[in-house]
Amino acid sequence: MTDQTTTNSGRSLTAIVLAAGKGTRMRSDLPKVLHEVAGRTMLGHVLAAAQGAGATRIAVVVEPGQASVAREIAALAPGAAVYPQAERLGTAHAVLAARAALAAGADDVVIAFGDTPLITAATLTRLRAPLAQGCTVAVLAFETPNPKGYGRVLVRDGRVTAIREEKDATEAERAVTLCNAGLMALSGRHALDLLARIGNANAAGEYYLPDAVALAVSDGLAVAVVDVAEAEAQGVNDRVQLSVAEAAIQGRLRHAAQVAGATLIAPETVFFSHDTVLGRDVVVEPHVVFGPRVRVGDGCVIHAFSHLEGATLADGVGIGPYARLRPGAVLETGARVGNFVEIKNARLEAGAKANHLTYIGDAVVGAGANIGAGTITCNYDGVNKHRTTIGAGAFIGSNTALVAPVGVGAGAIVGAGSVITADVPDGAIAVARGRQRILAGAAEGKRAKLQAEKAARTKAS
Repeated sequence: MTDQTTTNSGRSLTAIVLAAGKGTRMRSDLPKVLHEVAGRTMLGHVLAAAQGAGATRIAVVVEPGQASVAREIAALAPGAAVYPQAERLGTAHAVLAARAALAAGADDVVIAFGDTPLITAATLTRLRAPLAQGCTVAVLAFETPNPKGYGRVLVRDGRVTAIREEKDATEAERAVTLCNAGLMALSGRHALDLLARIGNANAAGEYYLPDAVALAVSDGLAVAVVDVAEAEAQGVNDRVQLSVAEAAIQGRLRHAAQVAGATLIAPETVFFSHDTVLGRDVVVEPHVVFGPRVRVGDGCVIHAFSHLEGATLADGVGIGPYARLRPGAVLETGARVGNFVEIKNARLEAGAKANHLTYIGDAVVGAGANIGAGTITCNYDGVNKHRTTIGAGAFIGSNTALVAPVGVGAGAIVGAGSVITADVPDGAIAVARGRQRILAGAAEGKRAKLQAEKAARTKAS
């Protein structure tokens, strides 16, 4: 089998992404292409695929006035050009909104859609490969036993002759099961000419991108078909299809994690972000959610019902069950975060432990320190955030409130139930709580008084 990456080597690529759909069936104020799958927008998935396929120029066609889409493009593909599509006259018309990008020239042009988040860089690489072998057009297509609603790829004597939209197809053509996936690659030398010649003499009165095939055939130019799984090419038009895409990408991510050396006890219950990185011999128990920007080192254990986002775990870390790591959480080698512990913008150095019922925010916890149950860092004063520093080997007793900004020195001990508002020196003991009083023998009288009062209330009612 030919290495497609080698075939495309040295060839320039312009990727045109059509992202101007209104997405009315999404029933959302958010532009359709900005809905997320595995923590990344659908448009982001397509842009990543184009970049992975070697795009040297990216052009995105958008709905006019959608500043949020423009911001997403600038963030994910900083060099991409954005072109508004003022009128909706069909897919070929949409591509020509990026006429300037086509006129700039490239060896290959790939046309993709911003609502097909399952498309991969490998498939786009395969799609453009026939161009390097002399074809002018390459169409992505799939076989399906139920072709209703799809454009049909028509082949005669082993050669592609046209793509026919269903509403324009004859009964014989509608029986064809080879269907157009929508994505297309064109020779950069011929792309603008073919697209400019597409007419709208069809049932919808639209300028159809697939008509480039028939034009190329009439010019005596070679057309290739590249196969793809039907599921990969599916577009997302509503929330149901969005959930189908999410399930498909989660399946890919779970498989990749296991192949790379992680153990998922119940894979179907674990949800990844597109950028989750797990080291070797990581164990992930059921019902764990990884949000964006999580890195997990070798040999870590993520216990059940934990949620991680924007967190970095070094080797040998254990968290959960029911732990929450928020953005900026950094756990160094051997650190331990137990059940119902929340960490935000804080570093736990090697071997530090916070085993239960604790909130640590905007803090540094030194190596080997122990944080008792019910401890919180009081980091927010209603206006500003403040930091807490806990030294190596310190012991923080249960139910302690550390009112930031404050520091507890290395090896220091804080007594349970304390409210610490001033720095504790290295090696010191700090106790900050009300003094306990003992009233010997007073319990019986107190209890009798309370019971009498209760009886009186009952009688009065």
